[in-house]
This record gives sequence, structure tokens and C-alpha cells, in this order.
Amino acid sequence: MAGTLYLIPTTLGNTPENNTIPEYTLSILRELDVLMVENIRSASSFLQWVGNTVPEYEIEFYHLNKNTPDQEIHSFLKPVKQGRNAGVLSEAGAPAVADPGAKLVKMAHQSGIRVVPLVGPSSILLALMASGFNGQNFAFHGYLPMDQNKRRSMITQLEGESRRHDRTQIFMEAPYRNNEILKDILSTCSEATHLCTATDITLPTEEITSQYISDWKSAKLPNLNKRPTIFIIYGK
Repeated sequence: MAGTLYLIPTTLGNTPENNTIPEYTLSILRELDVLMVENIRSASSFLQWVGNTVPEYEIEFYHLNKNTPDQEIHSFLKPVKQGRNAGVLSEAGAPAVADPGAKLVKMAHQSGIRVVPLVGPSSILLALMASGFNGQNFAFHGYLPMDQNKRRSMITQLEGESRRHDRTQIFMEAPYRNNEILKDILSTCSEATHLCTATDITLPTEEITSQYISDWKSAKLPNLNKRPTIFIIYGK
């Protein structure tokens, strides 16, 4: 009988104490000796933070990132097919959402393996909750284009779709480019459009601002450089 594939959220940053992950989720993780992770070093740090896990030298780590070939990803399921339980860990937050774990989860379903998502933080949903925007019609677009002209064009497109369809538009950027994309949003969007930035969510330095573009332009801008941030625009 095949084992179970657990999807295990991780914290959204370094916190001295646990304020985001239920004890039940941690209890499952502490029993697993097969883990699919994006970065073994950071996964090991997270396991040390959790405490009382299977000794690291007894854990089978499988390196899963956006460049891992499909054939190799499929081979990661071999121990699960043999009856062992396994876990998928994200670098931050929920695995398989804006995360390379999605392919593995799809293959697990195709192989008849039970997939169990566990409770933990998601920066995307937490940001949406805190924005005050439409939570019944929203879309997550991941990363916008790196090229500035293409990025501004995409922002204009998303703003138009938001206004036409009453849709909240959610996206993110590499932390070192956060200040650039904030300036692009402010220079591209209508002053009547809403913008929310949710930075360092769940951390002591958490900073969430939600207001009209016109208010953003008249205020002192936050320094978002190298701080994980979710951007949300809403055209209603």
C-alpha cells in the first residue's frame, strides 16, 4: 500500500517563536524521513527550528526546483509507492503554490497516491485578507516580466481586467526589485485604483498598506528592498 504525500507549509521568515504553524502540522513533519525540498540547507535550518525531527542523517532529501526534469521528479515518488510517507517543504509558506512542488503533486495524484495539504501560512492569502479588496474574485499572477516596458504593459493589462471584471489582482517580485515595481505601479495605474503592499507578513517587521494610488503618491514610500512583499491592485 502506498504511503501519503504531505504538503507542509514553512514559516515566512525567521521568527524566534512559532506563531504560524499548528502543532499538528509539526507533529507530522517530525515523523517523516523522506522530504522533497527546494534547498537542502534552508530545509535543514527549518528542521532545526522545528526540533525533535528525525535525525538529519536518516532523512532522504530529494532536491526539487524549477529546473528538475520531469523524469527525475517522478522518481521521487518511488519511496511513497513503496509505502513510506513523505513531505514536500516550500522555501517559504505553502508548498505547490508559486512553488515547484506542483508538478510532484500532480504526478502523485496520477499515481494514485494520497495527497494531504497541512495547515500553515500563505503570504498570498494573508495579503488578500489584509487588503480589504474583493476576496470572491481574485487571481494570482506570480512574477511579472523583468523587462520594464513589458512589466508596465502587464500592470496596465491587470488594472484594466480588475476594473472590467471586479477582480483583485495579486502578484509578486524578487525582493531586490520591489522598489522598482512599486514605482512602476504608481506611474502606470490610475489614481483611483487601489494598491496594497504586504511586506514581511507574520514577521516582527510586518508592514501592510492599502490605499488609493493617489494617496500612495502623496505619502512617503516604504523601503521594500530585499523584503518579501505581495502586491495587490484593485480597480473598483
